[in-house]
Amino acid sequence: MIQFLLNRELRTEQQLDPNVTVLNYLREHLGKPGTKEGCASGDCGACTVVVGELDTSEGRERIRYRTLNSCLTFVSSLHGKQLISVEDLKHQGQLHSVQQAMVDCHGSQCGFCTPGFVMSLFALQKNSNGYNKAETLEALAGNLCRCTGYRPIIDAAEQACCQKQPDQFDNAEAQTIAQLKAIAPLDTAELNSGDKRCLLPLTVADLADIYAANPQARLLAGGTDLALEVTQFHRELPVMIYVGHIESMKRIDINDETIEIGAATALSDCYSALAKDYPDFGELLHRFASLQIRNQGTLGGNIGNASPIGDAPPLLIALGAQIVLRKGNESRTLPLEDYFIDYKVTARQEAEFIEKIIVPRAQANRAFRAYKVSKRLDDDISAVCAAFNIEVLDGVVHSARIAFGGMAAIPKRAAACEAALNGAAWYPGVIEQACAALAEDFTPLSDFRASKEYRLLIAQNLLRKFFLEMQAPEVETRVTAYV
Repeated sequence: MIQFLLNRELRTEQQLDPNVTVLNYLREHLGKPGTKEGCASGDCGACTVVVGELDTSEGRERIRYRTLNSCLTFVSSLHGKQLISVEDLKHQGQLHSVQQAMVDCHGSQCGFCTPGFVMSLFALQKNSNGYNKAETLEALAGNLCRCTGYRPIIDAAEQACCQKQPDQFDNAEAQTIAQLKAIAPLDTAELNSGDKRCLLPLTVADLADIYAANPQARLLAGGTDLALEVTQFHRELPVMIYVGHIESMKRIDINDETIEIGAATALSDCYSALAKDYPDFGELLHRFASLQIRNQGTLGGNIGNASPIGDAPPLLIALGAQIVLRKGNESRTLPLEDYFIDYKVTARQEAEFIEKIIVPRAQANRAFRAYKVSKRLDDDISAVCAAFNIEVLDGVVHSARIAFGGMAAIPKRAAACEAALNGAAWYPGVIEQACAALAEDFTPLSDFRASKEYRLLIAQNLLRKFFLEMQAPEVETRVTAYV
């Protein structure tokens, strides 16, 4: 069985279908229709809820609040956590301050998107000290509105953050912490509806054993990709294994040479570690889908789903990252570039899983840049994603690692382009030769995001852009390039 808090009410579920999303659980099982279904794919934010988890990272016990897309979240992932929906904000007949701010600033018209905005504002208010426009835009980037033009919603955010007062959640924090500690998972749990089940191990060893016994199972981390099979393709997932309670797979360990990131680490938790060494990686993570998705999606999941347009793999490949794969009691370390074989085909063996990602630390003599080209600046998928990791000494290229996403069936290195650069003088003529070599590396496809001709030209122009920025760093625009 699983246990979680619905606001502060203890919920226990044992025979619930593990394919049920939090959105449908709220609306159909609990009769709470405030959370809306807009797209069922994590794009619109109408279904936004907030999940609270016990956090001791700052040396004290507190509750960390995060927004999630309930349409992409399976109920099993709530085990040991607190779920807050829009119905929980009104207290003793009074609107919550974020709801009142939306009223005062005329932030709602048709009202369909409003519950999702309110929940994003609630989490923003909880996680901020005063109003910051950049933080507000990031918090709201995953919520779409067709009516207001956003200005009154941003005004509501400013009012809510500037006039922040203790609320019922602050007043009950100690009791809620005690409740969360009381239901903290202590052993492998299971949600079972008879013909479908989800297992929730607590250790890597347990995961390895369970996966070996159930090799047909689907691994569930954030679920932002896996859940689409249920919500968009209407498939049933008979067996899932949820890895979100394995603490060692959510750790980030930094030493002198490497950054080791557990495969189940949320993308929003990867930001500080990666951005410190590689600012462009941090900038790209800001443009990785929405905050709701980054709070759920994991670095291991972004690799494991083997998408040719995943944002993280090209950057990690250019950096020379490795992954640790685990099967039973055995582990092996593989260069990430060797993990991808063909479209959705990887080197992963049956019952083998990604345990962690190893990223080399930044080196002073190497320049790393990343660029994402998409139709929208925020919350969009790449047409082309490029990463350049180049060492130039005394005007000569000593080492070049270049990788692209969106240019082939897999994220891959540009071998011919690298060969044109390695050992050559760092000047415009060589750059043009390397640009021509990209046509040997890639034969991109045309789709609704971009034509093959556009993709190849963009890839070449991004190399030219990198060269110009290396000559004049003060004009860098890097990952903010978009169409």
